[in-house]
Amino acid sequence: MNSQADIEGARFNMIEQQIRPWDVLDQQVLDLLFEIKREEFVPPQYQSLAFVDMEIPLGHGEKMLMPKIEARMLQALAIKPSDHILEVGTGSGYMTALLAKLGAHVYSVEIVPEFSTLAATKLRTHGITNVTLEIGDASRSWNAHASYDVILLTGSVPLLPDAFQQNLAMGGRLLSVVGESPVMEARLISCVTPGTYHSFVLFETCIPPLKNALQPERFVF
Repeated sequence: MNSQADIEGARFNMIEQQIRPWDVLDQQVLDLLFEIKREEFVPPQYQSLAFVDMEIPLGHGEKMLMPKIEARMLQALAIKPSDHILEVGTGSGYMTALLAKLGAHVYSVEIVPEFSTLAATKLRTHGITNVTLEIGDASRSWNAHASYDVILLTGSVPLLPDAFQQNLAMGGRLLSVVGESPVMEARLISCVTPGTYHSFVLFETCIPPLKNALQPERFVF
């Protein structure tokens, strides 16, 4: 991609040919995908692939999710301007930026320090200041700022620890991809009343796992 017109054309095609057909119809989400420049969060060597329907390598064995997965997750969380959000896995910082544009504040936790450092620079460049980036292992919970209105796990988990849903505020939403390759499902869990949760399967998918995720017991014969 050379000219700005080429880039904007590729962005338009990503939204109209990949994302909208995947039942992402929320106009606020679609507008945001035009506003936040995805290519600026992609590693430089892969910028030509920023709008392709694929996962993009970030290094350290991690990948940026496919655009349609990111958009579908964002739509399902139905973020409100007052929401305080926990993001488990900062990665490129792109989803962090999208969440921050919709909510009040994002606490984003990353286990790879390099990712957090790069994301901080990108978020500053885009004038996004309502984000707290933290380094640590949030694969089983992150209680520091609970309770949260929204929790998003950007990697899959074989089992979802109960601690995540227990950290939801009343009316809070938790989105995680649960299962093991090749069978995983994106689940949206809502806190209906204290201790009462509603779980809904959004779609089937397969995304890279969170590091150190809780594992099921294995039987050894």
